[in-house]
Amino acid sequence: MTTASANMPKRAADQLPAIVEKYWGYTSLRPMQLEAMTAAVERRDALVVLPTGGGKSLCYQAPALLSDKPTVVLSPLIALMKDQVDPLIQRGIAAAYLNSSLDPDDRRRVCDGIRRGEYRLIFVAPERFSSPGFFELLGQSGVGAFAIDEAHCISHWGHDFRAEYRQLGQLKQRCPDVPVQAFTATATPRVRDDIIAQLGLSEPAVLVGDFFRPNLVYRVQRRGSGFGDAVDAVRQRPGQAGIVYCIRRADVDALTATLNSEGIATAGYHAGMSDEERPRIQDAFAAGHVNVIVATVAFGMGIDRADIRFVIHAAMPKSLEQYQQETGRAGRDGKPAECLLFYSGGDFGLWKSIIDNTEAANRDEQIRILGHMYRYCTATGCRHRKLVTYLGQAWDRASCEACDFCIEGAVPLPDSTVIAQKILSCVVRTGQRFGAGHVADVLTGNVTPRVSERGDEKLSTFNLLGDQPKPVVMQWVDQLVDQDLLARDPDYRTLSLTPHGGAVLHSEADANLYEVAHSGKGKQRRRERATATPTAPRAAGFSPRGDPHTTPRQRREERPSPVAPPRPLDSDEQELFEQLRALRRRIADEMSVPAFVVFGDKALRAMAQARPTTEREMLAVWGVGPAKYEAFGEQFLEVIRESAS
Repeated sequence: MTTASANMPKRAADQLPAIVEKYWGYTSLRPMQLEAMTAAVERRDALVVLPTGGGKSLCYQAPALLSDKPTVVLSPLIALMKDQVDPLIQRGIAAAYLNSSLDPDDRRRVCDGIRRGEYRLIFVAPERFSSPGFFELLGQSGVGAFAIDEAHCISHWGHDFRAEYRQLGQLKQRCPDVPVQAFTATATPRVRDDIIAQLGLSEPAVLVGDFFRPNLVYRVQRRGSGFGDAVDAVRQRPGQAGIVYCIRRADVDALTATLNSEGIATAGYHAGMSDEERPRIQDAFAAGHVNVIVATVAFGMGIDRADIRFVIHAAMPKSLEQYQQETGRAGRDGKPAECLLFYSGGDFGLWKSIIDNTEAANRDEQIRILGHMYRYCTATGCRHRKLVTYLGQAWDRASCEACDFCIEGAVPLPDSTVIAQKILSCVVRTGQRFGAGHVADVLTGNVTPRVSERGDEKLSTFNLLGDQPKPVVMQWVDQLVDQDLLARDPDYRTLSLTPHGGAVLHSEADANLYEVAHSGKGKQRRRERATATPTAPRAAGFSPRGDPHTTPRQRREERPSPVAPPRPLDSDEQELFEQLRALRRRIADEMSVPAFVVFGDKALRAMAQARPTTEREMLAVWGVGPAKYEAFGEQFLEVIRESAS
């Protein structure tokens, strides 16, 4: 390699900040973005794992502008392709998508454009590579790079395996000199290794972002009957933007109807809706016309709305990877947001039934992944730590101060061992052949048909915990499973005693159980604990981090924010901000694009505070680059000037 060619990648990488500022208006980058872009311009294979909201798309879009050949982006959803192509075109970047939504004339136009080398970015679905002649079409213009979005779909060990992704291994076989960059928001170390192997990446740059999102507050609670918990949670957050996830389409429809009947403007979204209706709802949410969406997992990919203040799971998701990805859609503006999960043991059974019917080839692995999700719901300890360590990152913080356990503290039961012995004994006396529901029925004195049929009301353990609600006893069972005192069969969910549990049962070891919240009484107790000032430190080993004489609310307010929040808008600035939002909505509606294509809320807030009146001043505002200014700048300057007159 000559000296000139050796210096070429470095010069190209040095141009990246200017490219980003010109076309996207950003003067700074998020963690790992520059490293990922540099790998791309250096024509290296790469695996990039950035959490939801970490800016993966910019990592392959910006480098494409420094190549004389197009970057081919493999994207799993047609709607996601359109959402990426529209903003690129508005920025003056030649981009197109090729998929089944195009009519014959448009398909012919795009193919002709590919042959002529008109596009810098071409978005296609993985299935396109099984189409006859597609590689030949690409060969007529050449390919600068392949970028694979949602790359975890290629792995059998991932939470969202898709058979069509497996054929992508042929990319390196058919185009050995073309670099491949794989992108995903979530992948365990095992999945990362499998992605590299399946794609045949050669000495790839492996870049993994930080999965800790301290502005997200995680809370998990066993669900009461129906979806009352989710309805209450939405009702308590009026005017806020949020997403509520359900497992089944029927649940989406029912919960949407309930929220609308409560006077909360809500839209439903699931794969059973028409191809015309789904994009309309997604665009309405992105533009701010609708603030609450009730959806299945089908909703969310590519959503670029920064002000989502809550993500509620009305039922347990299928995997921790899916959960991390969906909750990551909240608080992308760096401001506090809440992630609430309501679960029940029945959710595990429902997901298991779905897996049994749809995941025959990968069934055992999916059940294992589902088990990790359930253990997350039932375990005690820091929620953020469990997510981060599951995804393969070290955790070196004493406390996240951003989850139910770290904010409110885990309150130990003074008679933990005695309660544990009652539960363990009941498991043994019922024959170690039943799940938590039946064991809790016996312990709480609930004479169900099964209890009566088996004569279990005659057991010595019957009604031993009759003063406790059944959901609380079931959560104590879950805690004993988490501590390896009980084992739960992954298929039948039956409980059995472990050697550690036997030691506790025979008073050879102690157990640790903690107070749990449940619908109604438990929520009130948590609210009282969250607002009461302790008169003395908690029991040794269980004190919240920091000064034990401060309330959880004080500790939350005193901790430094990880992302410096912008100065709050004063009344005049807020009025101007709303005027700018109204202008943005009109422009977005006229162009039939999501609002963020015009400007994001953060850029509008910066305009409201800076009040630019000239082109030079406007270009100095965060989020406003030359391309954006040329397209929209004068219209927004006119509103700002009028507000000053």
